[in-house]
Amino acid sequence: MRVLAIGDIVGNSGRAMIKDFLGKVKKELEVDLCIANGENSAAGNGITRHIAYELFNHGVDVITMGNHVWSKKEIVRLFEENLKIIRPANYPPGTPGSGHIVVGVKNSKAAIVNISGRVYLENLDCPFRVIENELKLIKKITNIIIVDFHAEATSEKVAMGWYLDGKVSAVFGTHTHVQTADERILPKGTGYITDIGMTGPYDSILGVQKEIIINRFITHFPEKFEIADGPAQFNGIILEIDEVTGKTTSINRIVIK
Repeated sequence: MRVLAIGDIVGNSGRAMIKDFLGKVKKELEVDLCIANGENSAAGNGITRHIAYELFNHGVDVITMGNHVWSKKEIVRLFEENLKIIRPANYPPGTPGSGHIVVGVKNSKAAIVNISGRVYLENLDCPFRVIENELKLIKKITNIIIVDFHAEATSEKVAMGWYLDGKVSAVFGTHTHVQTADERILPKGTGYITDIGMTGPYDSILGVQKEIIINRFITHFPEKFEIADGPAQFNGIILEIDEVTGKTTSINRIVIK
């Protein structure tokens, strides 16, 4: 099974990259399942119904979210419509939406799980304990399990990778918008990378206009974030997963500028 995971889609330019390149990438790499983080797809904050359908129409199969999941109120409606959108599983019980989804892929089934880190982010339920509960449900259905860990701290992401080694097929990080060069297969067969990067403005600071962020660092004066214009990039990874064992056999980064 060949799985494409796309880094945080940011604003119009990120969505334009999906429109222009996703079909070509899927065809060239013979992708069976495409996962994309969409929590920044609506002008950098959240996702709308229109944008969700736009991403699905361009070839995204499952959309994961993160700390901006509630930035657009219509997300609740999207959950009610049972679209293939998931939010971090470690929000408290009773929160709208689900933290995982199981989809049919070729002759197999694959589960995608979304969890959020707690270091420098909201103090949600413990992601390590929550993922264990999610796995108890999922492993009754499939052993192909892919985890989007939406977290800030590198140490927390690396810890999650080692914690889940041998328990899931792959763990990839999102949220920090900078692709890391530490992709590897851990000893027990779990593919891992700390962050798969960002799909959006290239000449920017994490997708935002450079001048705004630089001025904020210098003056500490609050200023509204505006998504940058200009050249864009497409970041992600391609995984090959053994459909029998559920282990990753290869992991490679994707960078299109």
